[in-house]
Amino acid sequence: MKFIVFPAAVLLVALAACTPKSTPAPGADAAAKPVATVNGKALPAAEFAFFSQTVAGKPPAELTPDQRSQLLDTLVRAEVVAQQAEKDGLDKQGDAPESMAMMRLQVLERAAMANYLKDRKPTDAELKAEYDAQVAAMPKTQYKARHILVKTKEEADGIIAELKKGAKFEKLAADKSLDNSRTNGGDLGWFGPNNMVKPFADAVAALKKGEITPAPVQTEFGWHVIRLDDTRAITPPTFEAAKDKIQQIVEAKKFKSYEDGLLAAAKVEKTP
Repeated sequence: MKFIVFPAAVLLVALAACTPKSTPAPGADAAAKPVATVNGKALPAAEFAFFSQTVAGKPPAELTPDQRSQLLDTLVRAEVVAQQAEKDGLDKQGDAPESMAMMRLQVLERAAMANYLKDRKPTDAELKAEYDAQVAAMPKTQYKARHILVKTKEEADGIIAELKKGAKFEKLAADKSLDNSRTNGGDLGWFGPNNMVKPFADAVAALKKGEITPAPVQTEFGWHVIRLDDTRAITPPTFEAAKDKIQQIVEAKKFKSYEDGLLAAAKVEKTP
């Protein structure tokens, strides 16, 4: 494995966006012991361990000596640039203060969530209840449809009139539709109602197989003439297949309740 030596500024931005996998924390003495000193500022081993997990995906102990050396050089480079930026007052210019404030919020919110949930892991009963609720809320049907998209209602009315006289839907789509699906005769493939804007999804759901919308359907994209080609039932994932995702949902809801409590107890004054 080789590390790419990133410019320090780019590296720090990447770090701000990452949440490394948790690793066993070093002992207090080992964590405080510096791995380097830059212009009198010590870089603690704990900081280097976090950096290593973020960038390399593993703790320093699992790296080769060359890899550790290269990674430490990269961290030192970033520290040198950061120190100079502070000397130049860049931490107080442009978007820097706001960006650092947002990073603080993100880091502390993640830490608060981890701390709150560490003793509140969802039970199997909670996971199953959430799974059942998610399945009940899922759409039950997928649709396979074609459409022709035009700019005006008058154009769409004209297309419907042509179709009633026996014109081929695919040919009209290829000739007149503004949508990229025209290359496939207007075919949109299989989709669920949540994949389409509501007026379009509602119009499709009201059709029987083979039917064409009796009137043009307006959306934010223009006017549609739609033909429903087929339908099929949606099979939900099994509980075991969805369990990890369901756990994330349950944990997010638990933490939101905690946040709601904090917000209710906080004194908040909004300035118009």
